[in-house]
Amino acid sequence: MSASRLLSVLLLLQSRGRVSARAIADELNVSVRTAYRDLARLQSAGVPVYAEPGRGGGYQLLDGYRTRLTGMSEGEARALFFAGLPGPAADLGLEAEVTAARLKLLAALPTGLREEASRVATVFHLDAPGWYREPEQPPHLPLFVDAVLARRVVHVRYRRWRAPQEVDRRLRPYGLVLKSGTWYVVAATEQGTTATYRVTRVLDAVPGEERFDRPEDFDLGAYWASYLKDFHARRYTGTATIRLSPGGRRRLPDNVPPEVVRAVDSTATPIGDGGWVEAVIPTESIEHARGELLRLGGDVQVIAPPELRRAMAATVEILARAYELP
Repeated sequence: MSASRLLSVLLLLQSRGRVSARAIADELNVSVRTAYRDLARLQSAGVPVYAEPGRGGGYQLLDGYRTRLTGMSEGEARALFFAGLPGPAADLGLEAEVTAARLKLLAALPTGLREEASRVATVFHLDAPGWYREPEQPPHLPLFVDAVLARRVVHVRYRRWRAPQEVDRRLRPYGLVLKSGTWYVVAATEQGTTATYRVTRVLDAVPGEERFDRPEDFDLGAYWASYLKDFHARRYTGTATIRLSPGGRRRLPDNVPPEVVRAVDSTATPIGDGGWVEAVIPTESIEHARGELLRLGGDVQVIAPPELRRAMAATVEILARAYELP
């Protein structure tokens, strides 16, 4: 976005002194023409940028000119990373710091840039939770924020899916991830492995006195990408052959995960003259597949496996009896 890029150009000039338009373009991954245009916009906004012609020349700020990004507390500096995320910032206990940091940041900008930044802030809004669900309110999230930043061990009581459901864990929190409105903590366990825990499933959390060193080569983004890939690989353990009517295929994206839709698109074979298709889809379990496919009503037919056909037939029979007219 242009306001963010202009601020980057300004800070680049301030930190490096004389910089060519080509160097600015390479640094910000834009064209040289865009770099020239951004420099002109800075000048029109009142920033004292001037060009030094000749070999070895470039653009630089007037001697002594500095942006006034001063007076920030440590908490406000952290909050800058969440300046565009008011909902998650509030979850993390940084709502007041976000407000203060944004006001100081705006006050430090020249008038032209301040107006543009304010205008941009009014046309973008993030609403992280998905549709048809209440946003989660994880009571222990602020504690994990402090533990991640202070690199402090946390003792937790955690509720998981498999038995025994309630377990005690001693965690070294490496980071926090917000996924579709749900917070997860990525932490090292006593066994030395790295695992993911849903924060709302933490029944109790007590910070310990022990500190730990986070591995220098640990990359939270890379870990999360690998975790998601492994999750999807473990999620689908079987397949099913189904037939879909034209209406069922149109309704499919609203009723099943994207992986199932992609499988239908890649394996669909026409059946007969009514527009029906036959396809092979991935399944998590018989029970889960039955629940998803029943949403499509008469627009879907299960061909295989036999146990899924029987589960569908049994459910339809129960429904038929329940709705039988006297």
